Amino acid sequence: MDRAKFERWLRRRTNRRALLTRVGAVALAISLPGRPTARAGRRQDGVPPPPRFSANPFALGVASGDPLPDGVVLWTRLAPEPLDGGGMDGRGSIEVGWEVAADARLAEVVQRGAAVATPELGHAVHVDVQGLEPGRDYFYRFTAGGEESVVGRTRTAPVEGAAVDRLRFAVASCAQWEHGFFGAYRHLAAEDLDLVLFLGDYLYEYAAGVALPDGATPVRLHTGGEPATLADYRARHALYKTDPDLQRAHAAVPWVVTWDDHEVDNNYAADRSENDDPPEMFLARRAAAYQAFYEHLPLRPDSMPRGPAMQLYRRLTFGDLAELSVLDTRQYRTDHPCGDNLQVRCPAALDPATTMTGPEQERWLLAGLDASSARWNVIAQQVLMAELDTDPGDGQEFAMDMWDGYPAARNRILGHVMSRGTRNPVVLTGDIHAAWVNDLKADYADPNSAVVATEFVATSISAINPFADRLRFAPLLYPHLKHFDARHGYARCDVTPDRWQTDLRAMETAADPSVPIETIASFVVEDGQPGAQPA
Repeated sequence: MDRAKFERWLRRRTNRRALLTRVGAVALAISLPGRPTARAGRRQDGVPPPPRFSANPFALGVASGDPLPDGVVLWTRLAPEPLDGGGMDGRGSIEVGWEVAADARLAEVVQRGAAVATPELGHAVHVDVQGLEPGRDYFYRFTAGGEESVVGRTRTAPVEGAAVDRLRFAVASCAQWEHGFFGAYRHLAAEDLDLVLFLGDYLYEYAAGVALPDGATPVRLHTGGEPATLADYRARHALYKTDPDLQRAHAAVPWVVTWDDHEVDNNYAADRSENDDPPEMFLARRAAAYQAFYEHLPLRPDSMPRGPAMQLYRRLTFGDLAELSVLDTRQYRTDHPCGDNLQVRCPAALDPATTMTGPEQERWLLAGLDASSARWNVIAQQVLMAELDTDPGDGQEFAMDMWDGYPAARNRILGHVMSRGTRNPVVLTGDIHAAWVNDLKADYADPNSAVVATEFVATSISAINPFADRLRFAPLLYPHLKHFDARHGYARCDVTPDRWQTDLRAMETAADPSVPIETIASFVVEDGQPGAQPA
């Protein structure tokens, strides 16, 4: 089934379920051949009847993620009343059925089973499906209490080392509920993709109406104040998950996700909050935010947080074509060595002990790059890696929360890539609410330093860039900056053995969800030639 047909089929199915709910037929379910609809009353085998819900419990949708050659993670969360704490208060563990099929009608079921949704994890389930075939589409669905979820589509990765002639994926970040609608997700769902790579700021933690650029008004308001507890973060995730375009994007393609700062607190660094709260207080908040993040995204069970610690950096391989190292640049970083915000770089930024990733993750990254046999080696991370002097006069001014605040750490990574001859390094970035295309150099202090890698920065889904007017001339001032645009959208990457092409896809505004999207620029990197050129 091609993507357009699948999208129409999914839309018809969603509308049909909504109609059944409105007329009060909440307990009905569509029967599959050989699979009877659950009925009320005690079963003859003495097992208690399935639970009844006040509304369809799959109101937050479905998702899949982290594709491997033989499997994928499936996700959902039971929340019949998503904006009222989930509507599951007082309920214990509940069995959730799942099935995976080779076709969108789920007539050719290849695996089925049951997971347990527990109150300790907000009645979320993460099913690590194994035993699938590599490099092919699958379709999946959940059931509970006689209710069904929508059907999602996922795709397994090709076998590591196998010849792969193409990989297509989107890069997205920075979805701010108050700044706009998520129409970019709807367009993303209509693309023909193997996966979505999400690089942070899945949600924003601000209280209602407090994080708007001067003169801007909210398109829609956050509910509640700034989150601090697990219940708060669950509520904020649930609000975002009610967006139909976000649900559509999750149901259409597997996601590989990492976080940035706003999933917890703006510009936090390890155990340091934006407002310098006592570390023990902030770590309790971080633990709540990390658990809510895990509960709402398609991550493997081995990523389940342990208090304020959560293993998120990981590596995925797509045949012999691409290897993807996904970083966490928040949990382990040194506190901003020169303070936060825009300012002159201080000597502490050049201290070899200053780190963006933490020593262990940095060693893991470099060892993985050294061992890789992939044609394209991708570093997926959060904040702008290219140098950006925001005061191009006689002085210098850098954003201390980005790699410019950690130049020694940046130089170590790029210097290693250059000295070891890492094949076709590409850095993918989010965070800065604009699309950028940059040359990465081993030493920005040396104008003659060679280009080591290419950086593609995905613009925001909806978050506004308040510095757009100030930054739009940067590519005219610095030769290593090739492109800047602060409209909303995502980056679409089309990778073959000979060439990497990134199409920057953008809408004129996020205030209107019906605005079309277009490709505003395309850049290519040729195999063996670092640096992007206009397509």
